[in-house]
Amino acid sequence: MSSPTQKPPGETRRDQQEGVDVLERPRVKRPPMYRVLFHNDDYTTRDFVIAVLVRFFYKTETEATQVMLHIHHNGVGVAGIFPRDVAETKKAQVETLARDYEFPLRLSLEPDEQSDRGGEG
Repeated sequence: MSSPTQKPPGETRRDQQEGVDVLERPRVKRPPMYRVLFHNDDYTTRDFVIAVLVRFFYKTETEATQVMLHIHHNGVGVAGIFPRDVAETKKAQVETLARDYEFPLRLSLEPDEQSDRGGEG
Protein backbone atom coordinates (compact mmCIF):
# COMPACT_ATOMS: atom_id res chain seq x y z
CA MET A 1 0.00 0.00 0.00
CA SER A 2 1.21 3.49 -0.70
CA SER A 3 1.14 6.28 1.82
CA PRO A 4 -1.00 9.36 1.07
CA THR A 5 2.15 11.43 0.41
CA GLN A 6 3.50 9.19 -2.37
CA LYS A 7 2.47 9.83 -5.97
CA PRO A 8 1.12 6.66 -7.57
CA PRO A 9 2.18 5.91 -11.16
CA GLY A 10 -0.06 7.52 -13.74
CA GLU A 11 -1.21 10.33 -11.44
CA THR A 12 -2.61 13.46 -13.07
CA ARG A 13 -1.30 16.94 -12.53
CA ARG A 14 -2.84 20.29 -13.37
CA ASP A 15 -1.14 22.22 -16.19
CA GLN A 16 -1.22 25.83 -14.99
CA GLN A 17 -0.83 27.41 -18.45
CA GLU A 18 -3.55 25.46 -20.24
CA GLY A 19 -5.77 24.69 -17.28
CA VAL A 20 -6.05 21.01 -18.20
CA ASP A 21 -5.20 17.79 -16.40
CA VAL A 22 -2.13 15.98 -17.78
CA LEU A 23 -1.58 12.29 -17.14
CA GLU A 24 2.00 11.60 -16.07
CA ARG A 25 3.34 8.13 -16.83
CA PRO A 26 6.63 6.74 -15.62
CA ARG A 27 9.07 5.92 -18.42
CA VAL A 28 9.66 2.20 -18.77
CA LYS A 29 13.08 1.11 -19.97
CA ARG A 30 13.03 -1.39 -22.85
CA PRO A 31 14.59 -4.72 -21.95
CA PRO A 32 17.93 -5.57 -23.53
CA MET A 33 17.54 -7.67 -26.65
CA TYR A 34 19.44 -10.83 -27.56
CA ARG A 35 20.18 -12.48 -30.88
CA VAL A 36 19.42 -16.20 -31.16
CA LEU A 37 22.23 -17.71 -33.24
CA PHE A 38 22.17 -21.05 -35.03
CA HIS A 39 25.55 -22.76 -35.56
CA ASN A 40 26.22 -24.97 -38.56
CA ASP A 41 27.16 -28.61 -38.10
CA ASP A 42 27.66 -31.55 -40.45
CA TYR A 43 24.74 -33.65 -39.18
CA THR A 44 21.60 -31.55 -38.65
CA THR A 45 19.58 -31.64 -41.85
CA ARG A 46 18.65 -28.53 -43.77
CA ASP A 47 14.99 -29.55 -43.65
CA PHE A 48 15.08 -29.76 -39.85
CA VAL A 49 16.59 -26.28 -39.56
CA ILE A 50 13.96 -24.86 -41.91
CA ALA A 51 11.15 -26.57 -39.96
CA VAL A 52 12.47 -25.19 -36.65
CA LEU A 53 12.76 -21.67 -38.06
CA VAL A 54 9.17 -21.84 -39.28
CA ARG A 55 7.79 -23.37 -36.07
CA PHE A 56 9.68 -21.45 -33.37
CA PHE A 57 10.73 -18.24 -35.12
CA TYR A 58 7.64 -17.72 -37.29
CA LYS A 59 9.59 -17.48 -40.54
CA THR A 60 7.98 -18.17 -43.89
CA GLU A 61 9.39 -21.12 -45.86
CA THR A 62 11.30 -18.65 -48.05
CA GLU A 63 12.72 -16.70 -45.09
CA ALA A 64 13.65 -19.91 -43.29
CA THR A 65 15.42 -21.22 -46.38
CA GLN A 66 17.41 -17.98 -46.70
CA VAL A 67 18.44 -18.11 -43.03
CA MET A 68 19.36 -21.80 -43.31
CA LEU A 69 21.53 -21.12 -46.37
CA HIS A 70 23.23 -18.24 -44.57
CA ILE A 71 23.98 -20.55 -41.63
CA HIS A 72 25.24 -23.26 -43.99
CA HIS A 73 27.58 -20.94 -45.91
CA ASN A 74 28.77 -18.73 -43.03
CA GLY A 75 28.79 -21.14 -40.10
CA VAL A 76 26.38 -19.08 -38.02
CA GLY A 77 23.19 -17.08 -38.57
CA VAL A 78 20.61 -15.04 -36.66
CA ALA A 79 17.20 -16.65 -36.24
CA GLY A 80 15.69 -13.69 -34.39
CA ILE A 81 16.13 -10.97 -31.80
CA PHE A 82 14.17 -11.15 -28.54
CA PRO A 83 14.20 -10.12 -24.88
CA ARG A 84 16.52 -12.42 -22.92
CA ASP A 85 13.86 -14.66 -21.36
CA VAL A 86 12.16 -15.24 -24.72
CA ALA A 87 15.51 -15.91 -26.42
CA GLU A 88 16.53 -18.40 -23.71
CA THR A 89 13.20 -20.20 -23.98
CA LYS A 90 13.40 -20.51 -27.77
CA LYS A 91 17.00 -21.76 -27.52
CA ALA A 92 16.01 -24.41 -24.97
CA GLN A 93 12.96 -25.53 -26.98
CA VAL A 94 14.93 -25.89 -30.22
CA GLU A 95 17.87 -27.70 -28.61
CA THR A 96 15.50 -30.09 -26.81
CA LEU A 97 13.71 -30.90 -30.06
CA ALA A 98 17.04 -31.36 -31.85
CA ARG A 99 18.17 -33.85 -29.16
CA ASP A 100 14.87 -35.72 -29.51
CA TYR A 101 15.72 -36.18 -33.21
CA GLU A 102 19.37 -36.94 -32.34
CA PHE A 103 20.75 -33.83 -34.04
CA PRO A 104 23.69 -31.94 -32.49
CA LEU A 105 22.22 -28.54 -33.42
CA ARG A 106 23.70 -25.81 -31.23
CA LEU A 107 22.26 -22.37 -30.57
CA SER A 108 23.73 -19.47 -28.65
CA LEU A 109 22.68 -16.01 -27.52
CA GLU A 110 24.50 -12.71 -27.86
CA PRO A 111 23.45 -9.21 -26.84
CA ASP A 112 22.08 -7.15 -29.72
CA GLU A 113 24.16 -3.97 -29.83
CA GLN A 114 21.54 -2.12 -31.87
CA SER A 115 18.97 -2.45 -29.09
CA ASP A 116 21.48 -0.87 -26.69
CA ARG A 117 21.64 2.19 -28.98
CA GLY A 118 17.88 2.37 -29.35
CA GLY A 119 17.83 0.84 -32.83
CA GLU A 120 15.16 -1.46 -34.16
CA GLY A 121 15.58 -5.20 -33.57
